[in-house]
Amino acid sequence: MTAVAVTGIGATTPVGGTAGDSWNAILAGDSGAVLLDGPEWEALPVRIAAPARVDPTTVLERVEARRLDRGQQLALVAGREAWADAGSPDVDPERLAVVVGSGVGGVTTLLDADRTLRERGARRVGPLSVPMLLPNGPAVTVGLEVGAKAGVHTPVSACASGAEAVSYAADLIRLGRADVVVCGGTEAAIHPLPMAGFAAMRALSSRDHDPAGASRPYDKGRDGFVLGEGAGILVLESEEHARARGAHVHALLLGAGIAADAYHVAAPDPTGEGAGRALRLALREADITPADVVHVNAHATSTPLGDVAEMLALRSALGADLDHVAVSATKAATGHLLGAAGAVEAVLTVQALTNRVAPPNRNLEDLDDEIGLDVVGPAARPFGDGAGVCTSFGFGGHDVALVFAAPRQDTGGVA
Repeated sequence: MTAVAVTGIGATTPVGGTAGDSWNAILAGDSGAVLLDGPEWEALPVRIAAPARVDPTTVLERVEARRLDRGQQLALVAGREAWADAGSPDVDPERLAVVVGSGVGGVTTLLDADRTLRERGARRVGPLSVPMLLPNGPAVTVGLEVGAKAGVHTPVSACASGAEAVSYAADLIRLGRADVVVCGGTEAAIHPLPMAGFAAMRALSSRDHDPAGASRPYDKGRDGFVLGEGAGILVLESEEHARARGAHVHALLLGAGIAADAYHVAAPDPTGEGAGRALRLALREADITPADVVHVNAHATSTPLGDVAEMLALRSALGADLDHVAVSATKAATGHLLGAAGAVEAVLTVQALTNRVAPPNRNLEDLDDEIGLDVVGPAARPFGDGAGVCTSFGFGGHDVALVFAAPRQDTGGVA
């Protein structure tokens, strides 16, 4: 099977405006969660969120920012970083593709335009409202930026969208439909309506008195996730293509697995069967055994049911004895980035393999007795040779697992 190389990474998150800054902040135990201040938030039952640490409008040109939904802005910022990190490859546009997912698309544009329509009339609705609210807008934005002509795609699978985009990108390379694919996910849904809806589902943490401590995966005191925003982008290409152009390889994407629960529109299957199956499929495609896995960046949203279901999935796929697997839950720092979560966590998994260290789990003060995992504590933990896994699950029962490994050292120009 064609080996897929990760040659570029980019991210803008609640803890940092770049992939490097985000990684360093998470290692330092930072949190992106804040208490939202302003009249539009005061009536909400939950006011905690994790906005992007660096406002994309301060990075982009004023004119281009005005033409883009916030999710598109974030994708463009992360995409430019990843593309530059990959060396801005000189690739035939007809062999260059883009896959960028989003869970809800341009929801803030849609809701703001609706308010304009109701309060100011139809003639005041902006002419770019439709391209800004479409779910494929971020993928198109990145595709136009790099000039991709091999295809521009948008998986929409709730909180698994970003990870599914990475899987789809690898398929494009392995099927020979593209030489280079820019992929990932983005989300910008911090708005009163989505927050009210999530709160009504009892999905959000209600620890308004302690925003930084609200997202606490695996802790006995967890009571829901913190809504975040951001984007994660990776540049993938075949290992052969990367070697031919002398590219630096951060990691190899060895395998991906996709499954579905067929259980409930929002709740996870409490047995973790579908999630475990996705991970087993990823390991099979990667042609490795559970014993080869040394690190997991878990989906771990900080919900009472979800964290336990994922624990069962990991144990079913990796075995009952998981003492060799360092489990990190980085949503404790970033909050839950919905459709961007899987892509950002894929970037973090690549960085973990590069540095051979598992990120710490902030806010883990009292490990749930039901969590039978070797969860990393408040300090980062070094690990040895082996593969890294990241998992993503979404409303509707979407299950995705990605398996990465450090690059081989016997491939000439490949680092």
